[in-house]
Amino acid sequence: MKKFAFALAALPFLVPATLAAQQPVIPSAPAAAQAHAALQGDMSAWDFTEGITTEVGPRQAGTPAEARGREWAMNWLRQQGFANVANEPYMMDTWVRGEERAAIVSPFPQAMHITALGNTSATPPGGITAEIVQFLNYADLVAAPTGSLAGKIAFISHDMMPTQDGSGYGFAGPARWTGPGLAASKGAVATIIRSVGTDDHRNPHTGGTSFPAGVAPTPAGALSNPDADNLERMFQRATGPITMNLVLTPRSLGQTESGNVVAEITGRNPALPPVLVACHLDSWDLGTGAMDDASGCGIVAAAAKHVAAAGQPLRTIRVLFAGAEETGLWGSKAYAAAHADEPIAVGLESDFGADRIWQFQSNFTESNPDLYRRIAEAVAPFGVAPSAIVATGGADIDIAREQNTAIVDLQQDGTRYFDLHHTPDDTLDKIDIAQLRQNVAVWTQVVGILANEREPIAR
Repeated sequence: MKKFAFALAALPFLVPATLAAQQPVIPSAPAAAQAHAALQGDMSAWDFTEGITTEVGPRQAGTPAEARGREWAMNWLRQQGFANVANEPYMMDTWVRGEERAAIVSPFPQAMHITALGNTSATPPGGITAEIVQFLNYADLVAAPTGSLAGKIAFISHDMMPTQDGSGYGFAGPARWTGPGLAASKGAVATIIRSVGTDDHRNPHTGGTSFPAGVAPTPAGALSNPDADNLERMFQRATGPITMNLVLTPRSLGQTESGNVVAEITGRNPALPPVLVACHLDSWDLGTGAMDDASGCGIVAAAAKHVAAAGQPLRTIRVLFAGAEETGLWGSKAYAAAHADEPIAVGLESDFGADRIWQFQSNFTESNPDLYRRIAEAVAPFGVAPSAIVATGGADIDIAREQNTAIVDLQQDGTRYFDLHHTPDDTLDKIDIAQLRQNVAVWTQVVGILANEREPIAR
């Protein structure tokens, strides 16, 4: 089928969110009135985000803090009138950080700000002192000969640029995702990377890494971007080796319990596959996880609540607050396995902060053009443009990909997201309530349409 040319509607699609109140509400959207009201004054998403970050704080996967977060979230959902609220437990491998120090020993002695990367091993208590070998980008590390890093610390220093769609993460991410494992396979005793982030604060960005089969984990950490800049300058002027003392003492707790929090807005026809809206409840331990991802959970729950306020939807709306996303998508995998025989109609996830939604994507643009057009028209008054990009879904809706069903991506503005991502700066004060409300309004429109769709969504 031909792709729709939305040039005829380009002007409405580009209307800024701040002017959305002046635009007509699309009458065909079942929860249009509730979406319009949410744009002006929703407090549910803020209430969730403020509450869990204040009363629970950081919620690292597999720890007692994450368990407190699940209990808090279940109580909140019950108070908001959700049905079938439950915890679905599973076991996972749990890693926690310890002492973290890095200092240049020579030729320019000074301390640096570093944080350990998840799933890495510990140095001896006194640390590792070794020569640093610099790689300006990941490709240079790939090209390094086998054994060339024996006894040395690898430093991967390529940087990340801010982008609206977050695409810079795909370029910079391998330094963290697989860089330490690659360096270890070439003999490195430890790895340091430039933080995968776009800020210039002296806050290092944590995050998980991995090691290939047959390669033992080694100590690995991320330097703050200013410290990485400083180390690069040292390499430009040093006339001999640069050595570092690195102290990282994370430890494995073995198998501990995590869990997924689930809840529902019950539909009028339980025989129809439900609409799955997802986020992840855990966070890294450095900040309070406001942007990543308490706000996402607040957004999806608030939208479901607003759709219910418009009248009982045709389809059930199932809410998934996934656990243990940050350390290996444990919750997503567990949910997909536990519910493999329960078809869903469509999956959506909010896990990219709380800044305004600017683009709508689906994987049924051509196979179900009528539904695609209705959603595109319904979100246009909120400043959201359509896209021909095929939606692939967030990390916590594995079940949608495994079932090869419909997926919607509501793309948020990621320009400043990676300033905060996995840092101590991921705190409530970074949430812009006006942009948070625009998210809730758009989600309310979209979920309202999907939850009241009588025909199959994926065709």
